[in-house]
Amino acid sequence: MDTFLLNDILIIILLSVVVIYLCHRIRLPIIVGFLLTGLLAGPHGFALVYEVEAVKTLAETGIILLMFTIGLEFSFRSLFRIRKPVLLGGSLQVILTILATFTVARFSGFGPREAIFAGFLVSLSSTAIVMKILQDRAEMETPQGNAALGILIFQDIAVVPMMLLIPLLAGTQQTEWRTLAILGGKIIGIGLLVPFLSRWFIPRIFFGIAKTRSRELFLITTLAICLAVAWLTHAAGLSLALGSFLAGLIISDSEYSHQALGEILPFKDVFTSFFFVSIGMLLDIGFFMQHPYMLLLTALGVLVVKTLTAGTAAFFSGLSLRPALIAGITLCQVGEFSFILSETGVSHGLVSAGIYQTFLSVSILTMMATPFLIAAAPSLAERINHLPLARRLKMGEATAQPGKIPPRENHIIIVGFGLNGKNLARAAGISGIPYTIIEMNPAAVRNERAKGEPIAFGDATQPAVLLHAGIGQARTLVIVINDPAATRRITELARRLNPRIYILVRTRYISEMNALIDLGANDVIPEEFETSVEIFSRVLAKYFIPKEEIEKMTGEIRSDGYEMFRSFSRSGLPVCTMESCLPDLEIASFRIEKGSSAIAKTLQETQMRKKYGVTLLAVNRNSEIISNPGANLTFAVGDILFVVGDAQDIRQVKHLFSPGENIQADSRTAP
Repeated sequence: MDTFLLNDILIIILLSVVVIYLCHRIRLPIIVGFLLTGLLAGPHGFALVYEVEAVKTLAETGIILLMFTIGLEFSFRSLFRIRKPVLLGGSLQVILTILATFTVARFSGFGPREAIFAGFLVSLSSTAIVMKILQDRAEMETPQGNAALGILIFQDIAVVPMMLLIPLLAGTQQTEWRTLAILGGKIIGIGLLVPFLSRWFIPRIFFGIAKTRSRELFLITTLAICLAVAWLTHAAGLSLALGSFLAGLIISDSEYSHQALGEILPFKDVFTSFFFVSIGMLLDIGFFMQHPYMLLLTALGVLVVKTLTAGTAAFFSGLSLRPALIAGITLCQVGEFSFILSETGVSHGLVSAGIYQTFLSVSILTMMATPFLIAAAPSLAERINHLPLARRLKMGEATAQPGKIPPRENHIIIVGFGLNGKNLARAAGISGIPYTIIEMNPAAVRNERAKGEPIAFGDATQPAVLLHAGIGQARTLVIVINDPAATRRITELARRLNPRIYILVRTRYISEMNALIDLGANDVIPEEFETSVEIFSRVLAKYFIPKEEIEKMTGEIRSDGYEMFRSFSRSGLPVCTMESCLPDLEIASFRIEKGSSAIAKTLQETQMRKKYGVTLLAVNRNSEIISNPGANLTFAVGDILFVVGDAQDIRQVKHLFSPGENIQADSRTAP
């Protein structure tokens, strides 16, 4: 048996453990650890891995599973919501990057065809790296996260015409319009097939699989759907990554998406790591050491150009300056699909060996810089935002769509109109409390304004937007958005503009509480702890902890900033279960059957409590619950009785309501 691949996998995993542990100790991003692992194990490092092509195959599987999980967490509704970043932002980013790269390449001595091809290579960003980081940072639902995803989707589609144009640029063949027409027909066919699979085919398949209660069959079916749709799109000339993303979308709208995501996640994490390792293997450290300054300057130039072009595209997609800059920084690296294009360009003579190695080195340098740049993006964007720029430039569409909101006093300002924002606005409206909403989704603003909501488009990190919403006259500010950096900025800005305002912030993690309070928030509600409070409250109720004690505990936890969870005594409350506190009692239910002599008899007439020692708790009659029934309740066919007593008494009283059992009525006795 050939064990080379097994040896290579073992070496990669063991080396990854060591490198990632060291990166964790010195606080380097995990992606950088995987890239360094590939650099050390690859042919240009210590040459520890021999089956490099097999590792690349595992890496492609990682990209497929990564994009599949992103699709599972997305939906067609969410995709429709970001159609503007996909169509306008994506096309604008690709065109602007190609033009900018073409200009620089021509000044550097490249021919026209080679300069255009260089624009193709630079225009693509890394879907795998960007989506991985945004997922880890829980920023997929932020405005900049949506813009980045939309542009990346367009880039994955744009790879196809780029591949078709390479032979034309190389002068090896003429463009065949028939080929382009066939490709367009395939794309349209897939576009029509995907909704059919999502609405009709996939739910029926999963329903049949779920009935078997076989976890293994469910997992295999999920993988089969993912790989089948990816293969289908690849056969149509599109990318595997785009196909796996569509596969995730197909399942995401069904009730089986959460189970599918849970089954796939462990495989995704393992195979995605091989992708980053395989990228690290491409870097020739010897070539880098020969030309360090040239490669670093070129990489810096690529980062700057792509930040500007992607940021401009995001800005014209409807974002204000700050999130547009963050989106631009997020997409500033060269992508993995550029490697495929570059190999095709080498085979057609568009790229020389030296240029190819330069491209690989520069691309990997931009990838390695990405985690650091994304982490620093909010502060960098904030500094640029403080420059004396035009108000329209800073606010984007907020200037064009300020919204006509009447002046208010003592009102609530709601930043973000997701689920929490909508519920708060509904409650305020019912209570007659005036409120104003600030939202960055133009479509949502248009729709809600048509319904009469006092909502305005704008970036609340801008002072003008908060002033327009009446921050000086407001009594309360509630921030419910998914952007941690923007949340901190809004909190600090609102406290400065109105020192008396009450600021309530919803955040994801308790670790963000102290920073927000230091910036001026009065109250911070972390989602993870509110979820845990709700969970333990319900669990304690099942153990018969008195409701007053549970409410007291939750009140103390919230009032002291959730510190009680860290110092709460383990021997605080007496836990009582049915078995431990009431060991001799049992709760049971049974139905009054047709032919029972209890029919038309009252509870008092059955002498249930006196003769049998059993107490009737409730009656379910035609799905209506009659709790604590009185002695004059008359029984009917089909009534479901809930009784409490010891096990022996319950067995005896059950026969009382069976067909043929005679009940001696005695109106003088208690029930």
